[in-house]
Amino acid sequence: MTHRIFAVRYGHLERTSDRNFLGGDDHASRMPLDYYVWVIKRDARSIVVDTGFDLSQAASRGRTLIRPVAEGLAAIDVDPNDVMDVVITHMHYDHAGNAALFPRARFHVQDAEMAYCTGRAMTHRHLSAFFEAENVVDMVRRVFDGRVVFHAGDSLLSPGVTLHHLPGHTMGLQAVRVETSRGPVVLASDAAHFWANLERETPYPVVADVPQYLESLRALRSLAPSIDHIIPGHDPAVLARFPPEPGLLDVVRLDLAPLPRAAS
Repeated sequence: MTHRIFAVRYGHLERTSDRNFLGGDDHASRMPLDYYVWVIKRDARSIVVDTGFDLSQAASRGRTLIRPVAEGLAAIDVDPNDVMDVVITHMHYDHAGNAALFPRARFHVQDAEMAYCTGRAMTHRHLSAFFEAENVVDMVRRVFDGRVVFHAGDSLLSPGVTLHHLPGHTMGLQAVRVETSRGPVVLASDAAHFWANLERETPYPVVADVPQYLESLRALRSLAPSIDHIIPGHDPAVLARFPPEPGLLDVVRLDLAPLPRAAS
């Protein structure tokens, strides 16, 4: 039940560390965010995890689109028309755009996430600012088209691929645990933006529920044999820690052992 996992970087944002930890950082330094989508491959099947944002969203939110998501997928021979399953870890703008690229796919979403992004929490600008209304409305339309699969907590997506409800950043965030040749790898998405959020046990500032976020960090550790088996959602170090896909920029293999780290 082993799989290949690709991290495909599509966007970038320059910022400093004081903006990446709840309560700030007394020693603020450069700490940018990278934006990824992930692809799980086994035999001829590809499961896409998250769908990113497009050029218009990059422009309106001041992000750099390194390349459109469709181009990144094409680089690893994934045709969105052939993708039958897309996991949406949560409905924030940078994880749930571009869904129209996948005309045949079923979208896997937690019950709690759809309740969260369509309910009274969205009357608070601090929470709603990170959602795009059109992305949410489009997902509701897919519900009525029979193209959304709801999950209530942890569940099996396919042999060797499981979904795990890890609330805190949003109320319905889900991580994806994948069996690989190096053991189970957990695509944490924004349950931890950076390895540093996990190591310091300090939330990223965009958080719906702090106690649940912290409990989800504990759950992340229980799902993986080591911290190198946990893949954070936005850490640029992902590209440095894992082997690049030969001949490609901004694509690394997460199912392969991490690269040796340079001595500090």
